[in-house]
Amino acid sequence: MVSFAKLLLATQNGISLIMNKALVNKYNVPGPRYTSYPTVPYWDSSTFSVENWEKAVSNSAEQFSKEGISIYVHLPFCESMCTFCGCHKHITKQHSVEVPYINALLEEWDIYQGLFSKKPLIKEIHLGGGTPTFFSPKNLINLIKGLLKKANLAPDFEFGFEAHPGNTTLEHLNTLNQLGFKRVSFGVQDYSRKVQKAINRIQSFDEVKKVHEWAHHLGYDSISHDLVFGLPFQSLQDVENTIDLTCQLNPDRLSFYSYAHVPWVKGVGQRGFDDKDIPKGELKRNFYERGKELLEVHDYHEIGMDHFAKPTDSLYHAFKNKDLHRNFMGYTTNQTKMMIGLGMSSISDSWFGFAQNVKSVEGYIKQVQECKIPVFRGHILSDEDLVIRQHILDLMCHFETELSNVSIDYTEIKHKLFQFVEDGLVEICGNTILVKDFGKMFIRNICMCFDLHLHRNKPDTQLFSTTI
Repeated sequence: MVSFAKLLLATQNGISLIMNKALVNKYNVPGPRYTSYPTVPYWDSSTFSVENWEKAVSNSAEQFSKEGISIYVHLPFCESMCTFCGCHKHITKQHSVEVPYINALLEEWDIYQGLFSKKPLIKEIHLGGGTPTFFSPKNLINLIKGLLKKANLAPDFEFGFEAHPGNTTLEHLNTLNQLGFKRVSFGVQDYSRKVQKAINRIQSFDEVKKVHEWAHHLGYDSISHDLVFGLPFQSLQDVENTIDLTCQLNPDRLSFYSYAHVPWVKGVGQRGFDDKDIPKGELKRNFYERGKELLEVHDYHEIGMDHFAKPTDSLYHAFKNKDLHRNFMGYTTNQTKMMIGLGMSSISDSWFGFAQNVKSVEGYIKQVQECKIPVFRGHILSDEDLVIRQHILDLMCHFETELSNVSIDYTEIKHKLFQFVEDGLVEICGNTILVKDFGKMFIRNICMCFDLHLHRNKPDTQLFSTTI
């Protein structure tokens, strides 16, 4: 005979599954990932100009000089196209492009330094792509030394880079480590050969294991793996197998991203498969729930959105101490309000404004050679933007925020939050908005309640990937 306790638990689990399915269906709508507020489609070009951007950079450099700045360097070249990728990249096998591009990066950095009243203090450098390890170790040395030549380095600086396991050599890892890099993120995605073939990213577990162990033995103190769920042809078993193999290598932190299918933005790069081949809705959400469950068993703790870390990792400590920060590089332990993005398509953040560089390598190099800051669009934040930006940042980093600013009318925001309260996802205590554990999976939807630009100007066409 089944005990009453077991029957009750089974009933509760059944109700939970029904509720989960209902909420997934309810909230699986297009929504931003909120690497910025306002989000890029809502940047106001009417208030932006290169002159306004230069003023914003100069003011921020002066105001935040003691905390230092972060530098993001976009290295866009890849030898082949990964069809899941949503990044701005340039496909080529011609490595003759390396030196001219690095020269342009350093020239752009020189232009920015002309806006500073004194030597900048560098707190963080991150190399992203594209494929940073497309570049030779020798050229990476020239890049980093060139960036540091006219700057001061913070005592607690952090350098990190993204690495393709298939083309990262021991020399790459050793060279960057000697330059001060202690964080590396390996792009794994999924170990299923069928999935890898669909996304044109073939790499074996043994290849990943080799570069991971090299990094570990060289002394990298934070090794991360990037995993993606919702990829074409991916099954629940694929997700379980990928996480099992990943946990065998025991990275310090990892990201577990939802695949963002936005072919209307990225064009042919995301059309190597049919829409019907992509897991959606409840099935896709099950991938995340199962993955999260397995990661928790291996002592990984959820940090913000899509990220997990061991208790020994600095990202975990930053989350627990409410020191976590989020910008266009993702989650970081550094509380730098100013980030300079160098390279084609890079986005810079002065805290009071955003600016994005032109999206072609040729256009970028041409503007830099003409001694112009190579931006083509941006946004200067209003006082209201700054308040809402902080709320969304607090929700994304800490899963809570305080409605304490008297200059904002929160009536509409509270009205939109009420449905999340009714669904048991959010709790409102006075002015404190607290996201419950089960509500964390809907954090993008909750942040949308605060997005006044989205409320006032709902798009006629789909701009964003779905939240689930």
